[in-house]
Amino acid sequence: MADFRYNELRRLDLTVLLVFMGLLRHRKATRVADELALTQSGVSHALKRLREVFGDELFLRRPHGMEPTAAALALEAPVAEAIEALRRAIGGPRRFDPGSAEGTIRIAALDAELVTLIPGLIGVLRASAPQLRLVAKAIGRQAALDAITGGELDIALGYFWKLGDAFIKEDLFQEDFLVVGNRSKYRLPRKMTLDTYLKCSHILVSPGGDLRGVVDDLLESKGLQRRVIAALPLFLPALAAVQATNALATVPRRIALNYAKAFHLVTAEPPLAVRSFSVAAVWHRRDEHNPMHRWLVHRLLAISGTVPLRRG
Repeated sequence: MADFRYNELRRLDLTVLLVFMGLLRHRKATRVADELALTQSGVSHALKRLREVFGDELFLRRPHGMEPTAAALALEAPVAEAIEALRRAIGGPRRFDPGSAEGTIRIAALDAELVTLIPGLIGVLRASAPQLRLVAKAIGRQAALDAITGGELDIALGYFWKLGDAFIKEDLFQEDFLVVGNRSKYRLPRKMTLDTYLKCSHILVSPGGDLRGVVDDLLESKGLQRRVIAALPLFLPALAAVQATNALATVPRRIALNYAKAFHLVTAEPPLAVRSFSVAAVWHRRDEHNPMHRWLVHRLLAISGTVPLRRG
């Protein structure tokens, strides 16, 4: 039996294992071929050898791409560990040179992160990594995690309250809320009274179209209710609506501080303690030692003001 396993191992060179990991990440043979500088025929031959060695189909062709079997998913962790151990033994930690790096960084981010983090990241890439391109996708949390698992995204930004062991999370900053109102209609005090807050109309940001949010749940727990006159899916349209009406909106602090002046709004502390939340970067554990991911997360921390920006 031992001789048989050694014979099988002899058929698994590093390229074959990299093809396996690439198919797990991207689910598309064409992307794996581009990434590894192989021909499509080369990827097909590697997959054939993998199937013969492991006695399983490993990847099934589906309309959306190559779907891994249960056996392929079970092999992911040990194969990744083997590749990482070999990398450490041969060359030590990999380096990431942003000045010469080429490719596309793919990030999931909803409205708040798109307007508070992504503009700064584009600036950093232009200055430090001019040959890297950025694609940001506005998709929900679970869809983002599924896309990261499938190798379609590198990182997701936002508020994640439940993550499995397959993911790594780095908190970027803690966020809370401010109230915004039309500058020409309001002279808001530094902190509004609850009575004033409840007498006003309110615009709610709700991607799902609900007419209640965390503020309404908090008010209900106190036997109170505010008047929500509209729900909009995005923050910047909500700020524009506040500018055009005498309604208020309760929005994340960074959005209020960054865009109140542009929309001619004034800000105030909310009259009740709305819970804060952590905005984080999330990526797959298979990229735990990927130097590009570490570089990217450090830049996001610097953009957030959490750490000083280092050169390189």
